Amino acid sequence: MKRLFFATLIVLLASAVSPAQGQVVMDRKVRFGIIVEGDTIPYYRLKEIRVIESASLLSETEIRKNQKLIRNVKKMLPYAKIGKQRLDVLEKEIADLPKRERRAAIRAAEKNLLADFSDELKDCTISQGKVLLKLIDRETGRTSYVLVDELRGKLRAGFYQAFARLFGYNLKAAYDPRNNEDDNLIERIVLSVEHGRL
Repeated sequence: MKRLFFATLIVLLASAVSPAQGQVVMDRKVRFGIIVEGDTIPYYRLKEIRVIESASLLSETEIRKNQKLIRNVKKMLPYAKIGKQRLDVLEKEIADLPKRERRAAIRAAEKNLLADFSDELKDCTISQGKVLLKLIDRETGRTSYVLVDELRGKLRAGFYQAFARLFGYNLKAAYDPRNNEDDNLIERIVLSVEHGRL
């Protein structure tokens, strides 16, 4: 009797397991995959995430100590991001244009930029302006001097640099958070803002 019971149990288990090994469940969704040595491995695209060290975010003490710089970065960061977006659009537009049309497009973009933001940026302090120059370099990967040089020419870039120096700005100052303590602090503030800490 025990033999018959165990034999029946083994047959039932074998019949329950074996069809599942050969069956393919179709969920009517297209899936991508790669085949490696006969095995199909599903391929999924995941959203990119940025992993940062918690040490790169500001501590509570640093937040209290740098309130003014935090306020300036939070105020100027949106302008730097908008500037980056507009620069990307402009560079795509002028890529294949002849020289004369290129100049006209750059002047029109400059007029639009001034019309949109000159009233808001007139009230900025010198320290906010310095932060904006650093953030523009951070976003675009090029100093303000290089941007003016590329878009308007060396003569205009030199004039703007000389004028900026009268007010304590340096358009040639590069953003270097690895080697410059002030830039590193700005970078940590930006990361804290982007991650909702500030």
